[in-house]
Amino acid sequence: MNTSPSLPPSRPAAPWLKPLLFVLVAAIGLYYVKWSPYYLKSFVAADKHSIGASILANAPTAPWSAALEYAGVYFAAIWKAAVLGVLLGSLVQVLVPRDWLLRVFGRAGLGSTLRGGLFALPGMMCSCCAAPVVAGMRRQQVSVGAALAFWMANPVLNPATLVFMGFVLGWQMAALRLVAGILLVVGVALVAQRVSQAQAQQAAVPQAALDAVAQADQGEQADSARPFLLRWSRQLWQLFWSTIPIYIVVVLALGAARVWLFPQMDASMGNSLLWIVALAVVGTLFVIPTAAEIPIVQSMLSLGMGVGPAVALLMTLPSISLPSLLMLRNSFTPRVLVTVTVMTILIGAASGLAAVALF
Repeated sequence: MNTSPSLPPSRPAAPWLKPLLFVLVAAIGLYYVKWSPYYLKSFVAADKHSIGASILANAPTAPWSAALEYAGVYFAAIWKAAVLGVLLGSLVQVLVPRDWLLRVFGRAGLGSTLRGGLFALPGMMCSCCAAPVVAGMRRQQVSVGAALAFWMANPVLNPATLVFMGFVLGWQMAALRLVAGILLVVGVALVAQRVSQAQAQQAAVPQAALDAVAQADQGEQADSARPFLLRWSRQLWQLFWSTIPIYIVVVLALGAARVWLFPQMDASMGNSLLWIVALAVVGTLFVIPTAAEIPIVQSMLSLGMGVGPAVALLMTLPSISLPSLLMLRNSFTPRVLVTVTVMTILIGAASGLAAVALF
């Protein structure tokens, strides 16, 4: 009886191919959007001790005109990074295995938080452009602490921004930003992690997260039968729709509000606690492109603002913003987002007081 030889079972593709594709997309995108332009800008900062005019300068007095003018300048500066952020936030959900992410960023604790902050350093994005990536990470069940550290370290510990700051505002200011920035990123992430009850349970039984992954992977295996482009386009659309429309609306609103948020600066804005706290609050809520805090603070110092309020702005303007908080409204609980906001204000104000004592 003749029997045809059985065919060997097909071997699955190497598990590292998709993550490698994600790394390639990230590296190419970041080189084009961030690394190359910032490398060139560093020479401008060293030569001219400036990286451009303040984005808040010469604002129209009419709110609607101010909204349109600011939104135009802002989105012209960040649209490439915003597109890259949405792209990476969707790809991290379909190219990087969830169990890989959880083994690196899934546990609630200092180690996972530090890794989240370290992995953010090459990104150098503003808080709004990093938000879609964080949303994608949270959909893959990355811990609160690691996701927050990744989100805030992108703008606060941006290596390029620190270099620009050293050349423009002085290396003492850059050192203060670095030290206070590390405290801000790690401290906020760890405290917010504790506030999150779900993540506290995960810290108590970390293996439960990996067990949940095994069940989720069964659904992923069923979903993997669908064409890659179909799965990716679905994640891309969901991420875009949940983040970008509200982003645009709130940027317009803040552009109009800058008429009242940033009045004319003069020497009367000294180092009083009132001004330090007030500008820490404003800086926490307002939205700017990457490194725009440097020319803003440089301009305000030249107009006579005290070093305390200036440093409060230097710390809080890049850290988070109202648009980025709303973009992540589905990724973190309200308690976590309120904790992040309040702690950012407090650390920004404390940094301003430290600057008064040091400089």
